[in-house]
Amino acid sequence: MAEPFLSLLLALFAGLLIGLEREQSARVDAEGQSDILGGARTHPLVSVSGACAMLLAKPLGPAVLLVIMAGFLSFLALSYAHDLRTSGSRGLTSEVALLLTFLLGALSAADPAQLPLRQKVMLVSSVSVVVTLLLSIKPRLHALVHKASKEDILATLKFLLVALVLVPQLPDQAMGPLAVLNPYKIGLMVVLIAGIGFTGYVAIRVLGAHQGLGLTGLLGGLVSSTAVTLSLSGRAKTEPRLQDSFAMAIVLASSVMFLRVLVTVAILAPPLVRPLALPIGAMAAGGFIASALLWRHARKKTSTEAGEIPFTNPFELATAFKFAAFFALVLLGAKAATTYLGTGATYLTGILAGTTDVDAITLSMTRLAQTGAIGAPVAVTTILLGVASNTLVKAGMSGFAGGWAFGRRILLVFLGLLGLGGLGLLLVWQG
Repeated sequence: MAEPFLSLLLALFAGLLIGLEREQSARVDAEGQSDILGGARTHPLVSVSGACAMLLAKPLGPAVLLVIMAGFLSFLALSYAHDLRTSGSRGLTSEVALLLTFLLGALSAADPAQLPLRQKVMLVSSVSVVVTLLLSIKPRLHALVHKASKEDILATLKFLLVALVLVPQLPDQAMGPLAVLNPYKIGLMVVLIAGIGFTGYVAIRVLGAHQGLGLTGLLGGLVSSTAVTLSLSGRAKTEPRLQDSFAMAIVLASSVMFLRVLVTVAILAPPLVRPLALPIGAMAAGGFIASALLWRHARKKTSTEAGEIPFTNPFELATAFKFAAFFALVLLGAKAATTYLGTGATYLTGILAGTTDVDAITLSMTRLAQTGAIGAPVAVTTILLGVASNTLVKAGMSGFAGGWAFGRRILLVFLGLLGLGGLGLLLVWQG
């Protein structure tokens, strides 16, 4: 008996949420006229009308709902045509928002036999919140669209094509030599790493790398700490008075990279987090402390904006396929090394793979540890060796691109961080 009243309350909530946002976003002209169709009163009334129409359709048949909805659509069409004649140009946002409000009201009163109450509450509430969010972020959304290039849109579509279309079609079974290659799992790894880099890239596009070197280091560590190292090291050579600021951003980017490795492992192989947390956490904490000291030292000298660092969209199909092939090669090489040559060869694989990419060795070790092909100590040690190798390579890059004095500064910091990581690993295995 209470279900119809709960449905009306749910419809009222959905309409009120959207209506409040519409009222808040409205612009009122000198004559007191609003530029939107409906506000904090109209939208709840429309949603409750949709719920009542659905309730009437239960005893009287679906034709009642269709007739009421047709009348409502006619009203929206006449209102839009009138505004178009008077203003000359108009968007459809207000009309679509009202239509969605009506449909959400009707959905709120759907038959519980077809849509259980719990699912109905979750569905209507979720859609209402998402619609309200989309309406409220109009300025930010338009700014993002203007910042995005055609290449960004194309790369995004490629990412969605791989993540939502291609990867689900891959066979989910072990195959190949040593039965260690699973195409579906490899595809998921590619999507995971591309997604992390893609998130960082979008953040940089929205917030802008020009906001400061510290922000560049934080966000750049999500996309590519190597890109940050190469770009800022080159600038350190031409702007020596800002070397402390550039060093701070490079160390900060690598510190974020350490945490990125830990998050990746936590998602894919939670049992490895405990032994990995102390050494990785020690390196990340040391890196953040070193970054703070460098920032404090640089602040005494001068302050600067970062300018634009040449980040490109991290997802391209060719890059994705290369990463998948490299990941499969590392996975196969690590498994073969462990099977035929022992754990020492696995460690060598981690060192060599880390010189070019820390993600591939991290993913391959978590995968092998999950399947029981190697033990947790071997997986954790190999991941840390890959991280260490990658860190030292970046120190070499900073010296090559930024000069010996700048590179020595980065190398000393990185050696200190690796020392903390080694000490953390020692404590883990002794404990």
